[in-house]
Order: sequence, then structure tokens, then C-alpha cells
Amino acid sequence: MLGGMAQTTETPPADTPDGRAPRSPRAPGTPRTPSTPRTPRIHRAWFVAAVTFVTIIGAAAFASLPGLLIEPLHREFDWSRGTIGFAVSVNLALYGLTAPFAAALMDRFGIRRIVAVALSVIALGSVLTVWMTAAWQLVLFWGVLVGLGSGSMALAFAATVTNRWFVARRGLVTGILTAAGASGQLVFLPLLSWLVEHHGWRPAAVTVALAALAVVPFVWLLLRDHPADVGLAPYGGEYAEKPAPVTGAARRAVTVLFKAARTGPFWLLAGTFAICGASTNGLVKTHFVPAAHDHGMPVTAAAGLLAVIGVFDVVGTIASGWFTDRFEARRLLAVYYALRGVSLLFLPMLLAPSVHPPMLFFIVFYGLDWVATVPPTIALCREHYGEDSAIVFGWVLASHQVGAAVIAFAGGVARDVFGSYDLVWYASGALCAAAALMALVIRRPRTETVSLAGA
Repeated sequence: MLGGMAQTTETPPADTPDGRAPRSPRAPGTPRTPSTPRTPRIHRAWFVAAVTFVTIIGAAAFASLPGLLIEPLHREFDWSRGTIGFAVSVNLALYGLTAPFAAALMDRFGIRRIVAVALSVIALGSVLTVWMTAAWQLVLFWGVLVGLGSGSMALAFAATVTNRWFVARRGLVTGILTAAGASGQLVFLPLLSWLVEHHGWRPAAVTVALAALAVVPFVWLLLRDHPADVGLAPYGGEYAEKPAPVTGAARRAVTVLFKAARTGPFWLLAGTFAICGASTNGLVKTHFVPAAHDHGMPVTAAAGLLAVIGVFDVVGTIASGWFTDRFEARRLLAVYYALRGVSLLFLPMLLAPSVHPPMLFFIVFYGLDWVATVPPTIALCREHYGEDSAIVFGWVLASHQVGAAVIAFAGGVARDVFGSYDLVWYASGALCAAAALMALVIRRPRTETVSLAGA
């Protein structure tokens, strides 16, 4: 924080180039004393974004595991794939339904407290699965506890940090923070698949718990809730005092939902994002590894392909953030969903015992499109809903995870009933085509709405 910073007027004058709240002017010819703060070369917002990036990477470990658990749990406990898929679907649904309340709780208690508690709950739920003996325990530990914790670490966290700390470069920063989840998948998925293959699923679950706990000190010591906490303006914006804590977090989240639900863009964004979740987290992240294994591909090879998706997801999401700063968001969404649908229609023909060039092309193509939808979706929420955009995006994210939950469960049931995932791939491709059309229907916000959002 700035030591000795004093404000002489109620309304701060123009910010300094680095975004700090202005200091009292120094008389001409007065030498600079050692106590006079120096202008930092890098705005503090970028350090906050870096801590957020590392936090999301550490929390991403738990998201890498569900697809690797299906076959080991099926063999050890003789649970059906539908039963295991149900536990994953509970996790995904709670991940989404918790997000809007978490965004409101961050306004009430601060980002650091909520994120630290969430990581601890993730660690607890993951480590308790080591001693489970019944399917209901999988639903409770992995579905409920990890679902609640991960929901508080959802993309609403990234949206809240971006909204508070950045005015300029919001699209780019959103893309970078969104890509952090893919980076975590890249870091942990090969390790977890190797652990499952050679040592069983329990060491992998413990690794997830340790990864979540390891991030807590970074959050507590380095993350700050608001630029005013350190005497700064948001990057590219003007200095403003930190707002008072907002009470009634649950009531506010529900109130925002009812207000947004009376508008057409909310339902279009929720519908498209539900299809996004169904075609990524619910389908590919959960069922790609067992589907590839059905065709004779080793689990470690299939997990490696998912990790490669994570590599190109980083590139695609950051590029999407850059595009979102420059092009109309709804048209970007339409292109992303259309391309994703086409790729899913070809996937059943590409699955084989070994990795071949057409499969690698699919992995690269799908990776570039994986969560490229997030920056333009957040941008549309911000354009239409202004100060409530983080909570609105939390509800839109809830629809994303409900869509993922439905397909995670339906995919397991389809495999049990038909002995193949083909029907699910084709249905998801058709849904993506529908999402592309829905994105084009979203209207541009009215002028007064844009002014409110920029206020």
C-alpha cells in the first residue's frame, strides 16, 4: 500500500499514469526524499491477475480427474458408468449453481476469504474419497463437497477479478484467466493418468487434495480484493473508493437472476452456454478417455490427447480474448459454436486404437475452440447487465454446468444401454449448430444500457 497517502478533497483528481491515487504535489525544487513512493513499472493489477492465474491452475487439478475415474471405479466397485456419471453430474451441476452465490459472497466477504475456503473444501472432499466404500459416498464427497468448492472457484471468480482490477484489456485478461483452467489440465492430466495407471486412483485423489491446499497461501498472502486496498485505480481506469460490503448475498444473487430473467439476452446466453458445457466438460472431458479406451486406445494415450487439447485451449482462449476486444462478441460466438459442432460430427469416425494424423487435427481444432466462448460471453454479460454482470455471468455459468451435468449422466447411460458413445457425439454436434443460431439472435444492447455498464 502507499504509505502516507492523504487525500485533500472528497473527489480525487486525475490519476497518475500508473493508476495510483494522486499524491499532494511537491513544491518546485524540493528534492525527492526516500519516503516518496516511486512509480512502479508494472501496475499491481497484473500481479493480481498472475496470482489468480496460478490459483485457477492449482484448482484445475480436480477438473482433470473425473474422466480418469470411470474405468477404475467401475472395475473396483462394479458400479455402472451411469452411477459414476451421476456423481460427476452432481459435481458439475453444483459447480454451476454455486457460482452466482459465490460472486455475491465475494462482494460481501472479499475474494480472498471465499477462495481460500473453497480450496479447503475441495481438498477435504477429494481426500475423503480415498476411504469410500459405497456409491452414495462418491456422490457426497466428489459430487457435493468438491462441487460446492469448485463452484466458488468457477469462472465467476475470474470475472470478478477482471471487473474490479481492469478497465482496459478486459477481454485479453479474461482470455488469459480462462485459459488458466486449461493450463491446469495440461499440468495435471498426464501426471494423474500416470498415477491412475500405475498406482491406482487413490494416489491421484490425494494429489488433487494437495494441489488445492498448496494454493491457499498464495491466495491469502498475495491476492487483494480491490484496487483501493493498495491505493490504486483499476488498470486503465480512474481511482474509486472501495465500495462497502454488500449484505444479503443470497438475496442479491436471486434478485439479479429475476431481473436478468426478464430479458431476452439472458436466456439466449444461458442456452448457448448450456450447450457449451454439454459439449466440453460434460462430454469430452468426462467421456473422451473411456470412449477412446473402448476403441483400444491406452488410457495414458487418451489422457495425453486431452492434455494437448489443454495446450491449444490456452492459445485459443487468449486469442478469443484479443478478438473480443476488437470484434462483435455475438458473431464470434456463432463462429465458435458452428466450428465445434462440425468437429464433433466427425469424431466417431476418428476414434481408433492408436493416435493418427486426423485425430491430432481434431484435437488441435477442438482445443482452439474449447472455452474460446467464455470471453465473448462475459463481454455480452457486461454490455447488457453492467455492475451486475459478474453475478449474471454466474447464473449463465450455472446453465453451462447444468448442461454439462446432463450430458455427463446421459453419456454414461448411453454407453451402458447402446455399448457406444456415438449417439451422444452426434447429438452434441447438432446442439452446437443450434447454439450458433441462438448467438446470432442476441441483439446489441441499448445505448442507455451500455452507458450504465460503463459507468
